[in-house]
Amino acid sequence: MGEADGGGPGRPARRPVERCPVCGRAPAPPHRPFCSARCARIDLGRWLTGAYAIPTEEGPRTPGRAEDGEQER
Repeated sequence: MGEADGGGPGRPARRPVERCPVCGRAPAPPHRPFCSARCARIDLGRWLTGAYAIPTEEGPRTPGRAEDGEQER
């Protein structure tokens, strides 16, 4: 560790300041990375409703066509 990664000679690199991804406040240890149980629930709700999504290369599914590894019903 050294000057290139934020620390000086003989000093450890500084950790980036973490913030709650929902409201931007400092995180609380029991709810980390969130600041509270409320923000953790808000984030979970966003995942469950589809507000957050991980992009994929898959196209939309076609009804009646079995995908790889799936059986038709």
